[in-house]
Amino acid sequence: MELFLFFLAVGLFLLAVFIREGILAKKQKQRFIQSLYEDFGTLPQKEYALERYARMGSFFHKHEKEGQIDDITWNDLNMDDIFKRLNYTFSASGEEYLYYTLRTPRQSVEELSHLEEVTEYFLGHPDERAGVQLLMRKLGYTGKFSLYDYLDNLNYLGKRSNARHYLMDGLFVPFLCILPFWYTVGICGIVVLILFNIISYFKEKNEIDPYITSFAYVMRLLTVCDGLLKIEIPPLKREWEEMERCKNGLSGMKRGSFWVFSSNRNASTGNPLDIVMDYIRMTFHVDLIKFNRMLSQLTKHLADVDGLITCVGYVETAIAIGAFRVSLGEEYCVPKLGKGEELVLEGAWHPMLSDPVKNSIAAERGVLLTGSNASGKSTFLKTVAVNAILAQTIHTCLAASYSAPFFHIYSSMSLRDDMKGGESYYIVEIKALKRILDAAERTEGKVLCFVDEVLRGTNTVERIAASTQILKSLTGSNILCFAATHDIEMTDLLRDFFDNYHFEEDIRDGDVFFNYRLMKGKAATRNAIKLLEIMGYEKEIIEKASRQAERFLSTGVWELA
Repeated sequence: MELFLFFLAVGLFLLAVFIREGILAKKQKQRFIQSLYEDFGTLPQKEYALERYARMGSFFHKHEKEGQIDDITWNDLNMDDIFKRLNYTFSASGEEYLYYTLRTPRQSVEELSHLEEVTEYFLGHPDERAGVQLLMRKLGYTGKFSLYDYLDNLNYLGKRSNARHYLMDGLFVPFLCILPFWYTVGICGIVVLILFNIISYFKEKNEIDPYITSFAYVMRLLTVCDGLLKIEIPPLKREWEEMERCKNGLSGMKRGSFWVFSSNRNASTGNPLDIVMDYIRMTFHVDLIKFNRMLSQLTKHLADVDGLITCVGYVETAIAIGAFRVSLGEEYCVPKLGKGEELVLEGAWHPMLSDPVKNSIAAERGVLLTGSNASGKSTFLKTVAVNAILAQTIHTCLAASYSAPFFHIYSSMSLRDDMKGGESYYIVEIKALKRILDAAERTEGKVLCFVDEVLRGTNTVERIAASTQILKSLTGSNILCFAATHDIEMTDLLRDFFDNYHFEEDIRDGDVFFNYRLMKGKAATRNAIKLLEIMGYEKEIIEKASRQAERFLSTGVWELA
C-alpha cells in the first residue's frame, strides 16, 4: 500500500509539473499573440552578433544575378543599418529573404505591384498576418550558420548506404532463433552484436550530428508550410501553389523523423522512456537509418527546399514591409515607377535621421552638389540613393512622393584604401568609378549613380582635369549621376552636363549653423578657414591662410604667405 501511495504521489507530482509547464507555455503564447497586434510597427529590438551577419547574406549569395546592389554601394550607403531598421522578421528564412530583397531592385511594375498587393492585404487583415507571424516564430532560426551553409556541405557526407545497418540488424534474427536450443551461443552472439552496434553507432552519430540542425529546420519548414497552406490568403495563390508543389517533393522526410529529432536524443535526461529509446537507437541504428533515408531524399530535392524558403521568405518580407510602413505613420509614399526619364523626389528624408530636414529635387540630367564641409551634401546623396533602392525593393519611399524610371544603382562614396590588397585610396577609387562606367555600357536600362568627392585621392590639378572628364562620361541617355565636390571650378566646366545645386551655412556669434536646405546654383561661401578660427586656432594661422587663399583667387598662382 505504501509503495502504491509513493508511486501515486510521484505520478501526481509529475502531472502537476506537466500541467504547470503547459499553462506557462499557453500564457507565453497568448502574450506573444497579443504583442503581434499591439506592438506591430514598433521599432525592432534585435541583437546582431557577428555570426548572425555572417549568415545573413546566404540566400542572397545563392541567388546572385546582374543588377543587384553590389558590396561597394551597400557599404557606401550603410545599408546594414537600413536592413536592421526594417527587420521585423521572426525566422531565418524571412530575415535572409528580406536582406536579399534589399539587395535586389525589381525591374518590372508587375513584380512590385504583386508585392504591394500582398503587403496591403496583411495590413488590412491583422488576424491572418498574426497567424502567419506565429508560424514564422515556430520556424525560428538555424543558429550561427545558415541552412544553405549546411546544405552546401551535404556532399561531405558522401553516399550513405543502409545496407550494413540492415545486415547487422538482420543478424539478431538467427541468434534469437537458436536461443532456445543453444542459449549460451545465442546470448553471446546477441551481446557481441549489441556491443559492436553501440561502438559503431557513436562514430557515425558524431558524423551526422552537425547536420541535425539543418534537417530539423527543414522539418520545421515543412510543418510551417502545412500551417500556412491552411490560411487562405488570395493574393498569395501563386506562392501557395508553389509551396504545395515543393512540399510534396519532401513529404517522405516526415515519416519516422522523431527517431532523429527527438528533443531528448542522447541527452541523458534520466527519463526511463528516453533511456529505452536511446538504447534502441544505439542497438538497431534506427535514427542513422532514417537519417540516411532523409539525406538521400533531401539531396534529390534541394531545389524544393530553396523553393519553400523563397515562398516563406517572401511572405514574411511583405509583413516586414507593412510593419515598417506602420512605424513611419504617414511619412512615406508608394513610388510611381517606369514612366518618364526624370527622377522626381519631394519631401525626401533619410530613415536613420531622427529629426530630418526634408528636401526635394527633379532631375532629368546630372546633378552636381557643392557646399561647405558638413553642410549636408553626402547626406543628401545617400537620401536619394536609399530612396531609389527602397522604391524598387520594398516599394516604399521616405518622401511625400517619388517617381522615376527603373534604375540599376551604383555608388562611389565612402571608399578606403585596401591595405590587404596593397592598393592606395586612389587606385580603389578609380576602380570603383570604372565599374560604374562598365555597368552603363553593358546594362540594359538606366543607371543611377552617386559619386562623393570624385578622385579626392590625388593632387588638385589632375583631380579637376580627370574628375571633369569622368563625370562628363557619367552622363547620357542611359545614366543619371548625382555628384558632390569641393572643387567649385567644376561647376562651370560641367555646366552643360550637370545642374548645379548647393548647401550653405550661416556663421553667427562665433559658430556655424547649417539649415541643410538644398538650393539651386553653385555654392558661394567657404567655411574651411573660418572653422579653424571657431575651433581656436591661432589668429596668425587664420590671417595668413585667408590672405593666401584670396591671392590665389585673384592671380591663379599659389604663394606662401
